[in-house]
Amino acid sequence: MTPPLLEHQFLAGLPHAADLTGRARKAEFASGSRLFDEGGDADRFWLLQGGRVALDLHVPGRGAAVIETIASGEVLGWSWLFPPYTWHFGATALVDTCAIEFDARAVRAVCDADPALGYALTQRFLGVMADRLQAARIRLLDLYSRSDS
Repeated sequence: MTPPLLEHQFLAGLPHAADLTGRARKAEFASGSRLFDEGGDADRFWLLQGGRVALDLHVPGRGAAVIETIASGEVLGWSWLFPPYTWHFGATALVDTCAIEFDARAVRAVCDADPALGYALTQRFLGVMADRLQAARIRLLDLYSRSDS
């Protein structure tokens, strides 16, 4: 039987993905739960299996602005991969959400020990980073363009 995390689309075709199974656990978040805050320690990431999570960014003078919504089948959290390992955004569950949670330090150790896995995982997370930063850019442009009219 294939562990559920290996069936997640983010890991599909990832070489040696089975090496990550011992670094994961099931996680559940009630609607309204805060998963992490911008600037906090990025010590984990999640593969969403159900639910939705809002990513937000603190905008001076405006408070938190939602920049993107992450849903089932997507990955949440990339800040764990790059020093200084602090969150670049904040996140709140919009509805009851279930996920597979990974311990970042343990996954980094696996990646260090298996460069092929580390490279492939880093490539996937770089794609996530690019998408999230573009979403933040678009959302901030939208916020500031509306205030000028």
